[in-house]
Amino acid sequence: MGTNEKLLEILKNSMFENVSSLSINRRQFLSMAAVTVASLSLPAISGASANSSALSFYHTHTGKKLDISYGRPGLYDQQALGEINDFLKDFRTGEVYPIDPTLLDILCSIREELGGNGTFEVISGYRSFKTNQQLRNKSSKVAKRSMHMLGKAIDIRMTGVSTKKLQKCALGMQCGGVGFYGKSNFVHIDTGRVRFW
Repeated sequence: MGTNEKLLEILKNSMFENVSSLSINRRQFLSMAAVTVASLSLPAISGASANSSALSFYHTHTGKKLDISYGRPGLYDQQALGEINDFLKDFRTGEVYPIDPTLLDILCSIREELGGNGTFEVISGYRSFKTNQQLRNKSSKVAKRSMHMLGKAIDIRMTGVSTKKLQKCALGMQCGGVGFYGKSNFVHIDTGRVRFW
């Protein structure tokens, strides 16, 4: 019995056991509709491994490493998120800012898709306004309203995976922005609208 069938059987045996198929009220109808909508996402969730929230980072500028599990979508470990925020802080200024957990979920999906054991080499995580301005003064490729300043973007490579393959995987996720920087050998990933460059 698949995950969806199990869920429906549980619901049938508990919440709706006294409801005839021809006599449901508005509240029961809405409950069933909500369950149906929620069940549509179950195959993706059930297909993920038990360690799907595990991430491994190496920061290319500080030399620090972080191996961490941060929870799962909707149920995040706040202490672990704090450690990630500190790890991905603006290394130039030391400023810490909350990283969007959705970005971490995207990274987990990419890691899982590419074998589940790679380490993300971080080039840039959170970026303060000051740092972003300094980088903009040096390069026209740095966005004025960079998503790095919102904790919603990361520039990475992955051990054992070409940046081209990493880019292709991220594009396939259709979860946000993906930028490929071949000369600098990294991929930009963010939680904004789906787009690529």
